[in-house]
Amino acid sequence: MSTPVKERKSRPVNLDLQTIHFPISAIASIVHRVSGVIMFVSVGILLWLLATSLSSPVGFSQASNFIDSFVVKFILWGILTALAYHICGGIRHLLMDMKYFEEKESGALSAKAVFVVTAVLSVLAGVLVW
Repeated sequence: MSTPVKERKSRPVNLDLQTIHFPISAIASIVHRVSGVIMFVSVGILLWLLATSLSSPVGFSQASNFIDSFVVKFILWGILTALAYHICGGIRHLLMDMKYFEEKESGALSAKAVFVVTAVLSVLAGVLVW
Protein backbone atom coordinates (compact mmCIF):
# COMPACT_ATOMS: atom_id res chain seq x y z
CA MET A 1 0.00 0.00 0.00
CA SER A 2 1.30 3.37 -0.88
CA THR A 3 0.76 6.42 1.26
CA PRO A 4 -1.45 9.12 -0.20
CA VAL A 5 0.41 12.11 -1.57
CA LYS A 6 -0.78 15.44 -0.27
CA GLU A 7 -1.44 17.96 -2.95
CA ARG A 8 -0.33 21.51 -2.26
CA LYS A 9 -3.12 23.90 -2.85
CA SER A 10 -1.96 26.96 -4.67
CA ARG A 11 -2.80 30.00 -2.61
CA PRO A 12 -3.70 33.24 -4.30
CA VAL A 13 -0.86 35.74 -4.22
CA ASN A 14 -1.64 39.42 -4.25
CA LEU A 15 1.42 41.48 -5.05
CA ASP A 16 -0.41 44.69 -5.94
CA LEU A 17 0.21 46.86 -2.87
CA GLN A 18 -2.42 49.38 -3.95
CA THR A 19 -5.18 46.82 -3.40
CA ILE A 20 -4.09 45.82 0.12
CA HIS A 21 -6.00 47.68 2.82
CA PHE A 22 -4.76 47.46 6.40
CA PRO A 23 -7.18 47.92 9.28
CA ILE A 24 -6.76 51.19 11.17
CA SER A 25 -5.40 49.38 14.22
CA ALA A 26 -2.59 47.92 12.11
CA ILE A 27 -1.82 51.36 10.67
CA ALA A 28 -1.74 52.79 14.21
CA SER A 29 0.72 50.10 15.28
CA ILE A 30 2.99 50.70 12.28
CA VAL A 31 2.94 54.48 12.80
CA HIS A 32 3.80 53.90 16.48
CA ARG A 33 6.95 52.06 15.42
CA VAL A 34 7.84 54.76 12.88
CA SER A 35 7.40 57.48 15.50
CA GLY A 36 9.76 55.55 17.78
CA VAL A 37 12.42 55.51 15.07
CA ILE A 38 11.91 59.25 14.48
CA MET A 39 12.38 59.93 18.18
CA PHE A 40 15.50 57.76 18.31
CA VAL A 41 17.09 59.73 15.48
CA SER A 42 15.94 63.05 16.91
CA VAL A 43 17.70 62.43 20.23
CA GLY A 44 21.04 63.06 18.50
CA ILE A 45 19.80 66.28 16.93
CA LEU A 46 18.35 67.58 20.17
CA LEU A 47 21.44 66.65 22.20
CA TRP A 48 23.67 68.46 19.71
CA LEU A 49 21.42 71.51 19.90
CA LEU A 50 21.44 71.42 23.71
CA ALA A 51 25.22 71.01 23.87
CA THR A 52 25.71 73.93 21.48
CA SER A 53 23.38 76.17 23.45
CA LEU A 54 25.06 75.36 26.77
CA SER A 55 28.66 75.64 25.54
CA SER A 56 28.94 79.43 25.79
CA PRO A 57 26.97 82.62 25.26
CA VAL A 58 28.11 82.54 21.63
CA GLY A 59 26.93 78.93 21.31
CA PHE A 60 23.55 79.91 22.75
CA SER A 61 23.30 82.68 20.16
CA GLN A 62 24.22 80.24 17.38
CA ALA A 63 21.64 77.70 18.55
CA SER A 64 19.01 80.43 18.84
CA ASN A 65 19.74 81.66 15.32
CA PHE A 66 19.69 78.07 14.05
CA ILE A 67 16.23 77.47 15.51
CA ASP A 68 14.86 80.61 13.87
CA SER A 69 14.91 79.09 10.38
CA PHE A 70 11.66 77.66 8.98
CA VAL A 71 13.17 74.27 8.14
CA VAL A 72 14.45 73.72 11.67
CA LYS A 73 11.13 74.81 13.16
CA PHE A 74 9.38 72.36 10.85
CA ILE A 75 11.73 69.57 11.97
CA LEU A 76 11.15 70.44 15.63
CA TRP A 77 7.40 70.42 15.03
CA GLY A 78 7.73 66.98 13.41
CA ILE A 79 9.72 65.70 16.38
CA LEU A 80 7.11 67.00 18.82
CA THR A 81 4.32 65.44 16.74
CA ALA A 82 6.13 62.09 16.68
CA LEU A 83 6.63 62.32 20.45
CA ALA A 84 2.93 63.10 20.99
CA TYR A 85 1.87 60.19 18.79
CA HIS A 86 4.30 57.81 20.42
CA ILE A 87 3.06 58.72 23.90
CA CYS A 88 -0.61 58.40 22.90
CA GLY A 89 0.03 55.14 21.04
CA GLY A 90 2.07 53.85 23.96
CA ILE A 91 -0.79 54.54 26.36
CA ARG A 92 -3.10 52.70 23.96
CA HIS A 93 -0.75 49.71 23.89
CA LEU A 94 -0.49 49.72 27.70
CA LEU A 95 -4.28 49.68 27.96
CA MET A 96 -4.39 46.81 25.49
CA ASP A 97 -1.87 44.95 27.67
CA MET A 98 -4.35 45.38 30.52
CA LYS A 99 -7.02 43.68 28.34
CA TYR A 100 -8.84 46.85 27.24
CA PHE A 101 -9.62 47.66 23.59
CA GLU A 102 -8.66 44.18 22.38
CA GLU A 103 -11.81 43.55 20.35
CA LYS A 104 -11.83 44.57 16.71
CA GLU A 105 -14.35 47.40 17.07
CA SER A 106 -12.93 48.89 20.28
CA GLY A 107 -9.39 48.55 18.93
CA ALA A 108 -10.34 50.49 15.82
CA LEU A 109 -12.06 53.12 17.94
CA SER A 110 -9.02 53.50 20.21
CA ALA A 111 -6.76 53.84 17.16
CA LYS A 112 -8.98 56.60 15.78
CA ALA A 113 -8.94 58.31 19.17
CA VAL A 114 -5.13 58.22 19.20
CA PHE A 115 -5.02 59.86 15.76
CA VAL A 116 -7.47 62.58 16.82
CA VAL A 117 -5.65 63.34 20.09
CA THR A 118 -2.34 63.44 18.23
CA ALA A 119 -3.77 65.87 15.67
CA VAL A 120 -4.84 68.20 18.48
CA LEU A 121 -1.46 67.92 20.18
CA SER A 122 0.28 68.49 16.84
CA VAL A 123 -1.62 71.75 16.37
CA LEU A 124 -0.65 72.80 19.90
CA ALA A 125 2.96 71.90 19.16
CA GLY A 126 2.81 74.05 16.03
CA VAL A 127 1.58 76.98 18.11
CA LEU A 128 4.41 76.36 20.58
CA VAL A 129 7.11 76.16 17.90
CA TRP A 130 5.91 79.11 15.83
